[in-house]
Amino acid sequence: MPSSTNVARQRALGGALGVLVLAFALTYHFFPRVFHVNPDDVAPRRSMALGVATPARSASSASTLVDPGEIDAGPPLTLAPAAVIAARTAHRNPDMPKQKGEDPPEVVALLVRADKALHAGQVAGADDSAASLYQQALKLKPDSRRALEGLYESRARLVAAIGQDIAVGDADSAKDLLATLRTLPGSDDDVKTLQNSLDTLVKVRPMLAQAATLLDQGRADQPDGGNALAIYRQVLTLDPQNAVAQQGLLQVQRAVLDRALAAVAQNDFAGADKALTEAQAIQANSLAMRDVSARVEGMRDQRAGGLLAQARSALDAGNLSLAEKLAQQARDTRPDLPGLDDFRERLVNARLYANYRPGQVFTDSFVDLPGKAPAMVVIPTGSFQMGAVDDEADHSDTELPRHSVTIAMGVAMGRTEVTVGQFRDFVRASGYRPDSVTMGGSSVYDERSGALRDDGRATWEDDYAGRPADDNLPVVNVSWNDAKAYVDWLSKRTGKAYRLPSEAEFEYALRAGTSTRYWWGDGAPDKRVENLTGALDRSRNGRRWSNAFRGYRDAYWGPAPVMSFVANPFGLYDINGNVSEWVADCWHDSYLRAPRDGSAWINPGCSAHVVRGGSWGSAPDQDRSAYRQGVEATVRSARVGFRVAREL
Repeated sequence: MPSSTNVARQRALGGALGVLVLAFALTYHFFPRVFHVNPDDVAPRRSMALGVATPARSASSASTLVDPGEIDAGPPLTLAPAAVIAARTAHRNPDMPKQKGEDPPEVVALLVRADKALHAGQVAGADDSAASLYQQALKLKPDSRRALEGLYESRARLVAAIGQDIAVGDADSAKDLLATLRTLPGSDDDVKTLQNSLDTLVKVRPMLAQAATLLDQGRADQPDGGNALAIYRQVLTLDPQNAVAQQGLLQVQRAVLDRALAAVAQNDFAGADKALTEAQAIQANSLAMRDVSARVEGMRDQRAGGLLAQARSALDAGNLSLAEKLAQQARDTRPDLPGLDDFRERLVNARLYANYRPGQVFTDSFVDLPGKAPAMVVIPTGSFQMGAVDDEADHSDTELPRHSVTIAMGVAMGRTEVTVGQFRDFVRASGYRPDSVTMGGSSVYDERSGALRDDGRATWEDDYAGRPADDNLPVVNVSWNDAKAYVDWLSKRTGKAYRLPSEAEFEYALRAGTSTRYWWGDGAPDKRVENLTGALDRSRNGRRWSNAFRGYRDAYWGPAPVMSFVANPFGLYDINGNVSEWVADCWHDSYLRAPRDGSAWINPGCSAHVVRGGSWGSAPDQDRSAYRQGVEATVRSARVGFRVAREL
């Protein structure tokens, strides 16, 4: 037996030769002048010589004239040598008689001549052909098994040759060989089958010629009803095994695939996809189909990746409209391109949050002197219902009507209230004189009475009780004017748009997506969340709050250092405790005609502004998310400070 390596080589060689033979046959049949041949001068009759057979392995039987390795030669089978086709398709005659006695010398002589003729390809059609010599031997010895097998082999090769002629469209040669086959005994069934195939070939041959002409004219699959594809399909309906039509389909598919590649060259991937779909319908999963599909996908990935890279560059340069346009082109080209979702998030963040992310903490440095602005938290955009519900306990008319507000653009808010240390840096660097200095004093906590009292000596440098304050405490005893001066100074030092938050932004950030009475829920907190009035808290003198959250203790009487408690869901500390905070809005005694876009409600020249959020000394009803109060812009209090906002 041949080795597997030899078999593989033979298969590959057989397949390659087969394709070359088919190409030659098609060209010669339809375009003979390519070979400088005048069709009128070509002999219409094919020779009965069917090619040289493979050398015999044994002289005892004509069936051994074919190397078993060639039986498995590569496809297509119809283009393999006739001996290979015969060996692949032949079956031994089960009714072959048992031979009695040895073949006499004269029979052996005929068989030797017949075997040589068969080996030389002289199968039938002449007196010295293999078939004729085997028949002469059978006349002398009718039970000669070697003669019977040789005649059977000759008939099988003749049948294979006729089938091969029909497969490649050579009707004239098939007709001549079929006439010879009729003369061989036992050929009736084969003759009938081959005659039917030949009749079909005669019918489809002009159709194949027409299809070849259309293909040559570039009318592979268009226009509808007048193209090569339609005709090849008609041929295959009449003759499903027609090799010419099958190869024609592949040629049509190749033309469609070329159209797909041409579309890709123009960056028309929609057109390429359409062509690929049409090609797949012609011949599903063909080698050419797989090859071109892979090439298109590779070019699609390359194009989409290039577009995404350009989009990133445009985004880095601040050209958001171009970045979005390029990203959409990349998505249209390759919807599942890796990195698109991340880029989309970056683009949204760039548009809404100046390339920051919601929840991100950042700090701006001063541009003209050492120092930094307070740490800021990016607040996500969104909508919420501002104000109290009609049946909310302890609410006032100033918190009505409840209305929808949309924060469409991102804003950053101070992570904490402005501290004493931060305000001191401002005063030193700017020379600003706060109202507690120029106007004198503030309202501070009196330990003996448990109430606030005016202290003409108290300034922003003091704590809630009028004592010198640590730098990490929230600054108190500051007016709205002081807070406004601080954010204006920050804007100059950083080159960024710092301001006081609007009342709507403050409530939106305070609620942080909640709709409950407080951001932590509807009742007393079950853990330390803010610096509140807790029923378990005690002052230095042992005082208790008369109106406090039951069961709550935060261990502070007065403001706590910033970030002593937990942040709310938006990452803001002390937003509803520690100290109440100034916001930008002028005071209005209701929300009638209030802005719904999150902007501050300002009346030029107004004297009173809004204070939001609870403090270390606020009763539980004053810690509600909807609670608000109006205060004169010059007022200073030990319970009021502020935090900053920054536009993005």
